[in-house]
Amino acid sequence: MGVQSEKIFVNLPVKDLNKSVEFFTEIGFEFNAQFTDENATSMIISENIFVMLLVENFFKTFIKKEIADATKSTEVIVALSAASREQVDEIVNKALAAGGKTSNEPMDQGFMYQRSFQDIDGHQWEIIYMDQSAFTQG
Repeated sequence: MGVQSEKIFVNLPVKDLNKSVEFFTEIGFEFNAQFTDENATSMIISENIFVMLLVENFFKTFIKKEIADATKSTEVIVALSAASREQVDEIVNKALAAGGKTSNEPMDQGFMYQRSFQDIDGHQWEIIYMDQSAFTQG
């Protein structure tokens, strides 16, 4: 059996931690106060998935390369599943209302519905609903 892990921590650099927390709070995400200070916060995606938002100067202490400018280039796409098509729309609409930008046009393939946005630092997020019943054999 290959490598397995119990949790995932995606680390993203941000310019202004308070503005990022405000942005993601407006979408509906919550944060773990135990792992929050002036340099970083832990955004809770689910029981085992977290996004660490790190102020750029703090983020730099973990790397030897330059931080990519997410407003000009894309290094990562954070893709999250949603429970329904309506939840996809709800999350993306909240992100856009909170100051995010549209990344791509919605993709509707019947069994899969996907929309995307860029957060206030330019990181690309994809929100996807996949109808699992389309894959069951009957």
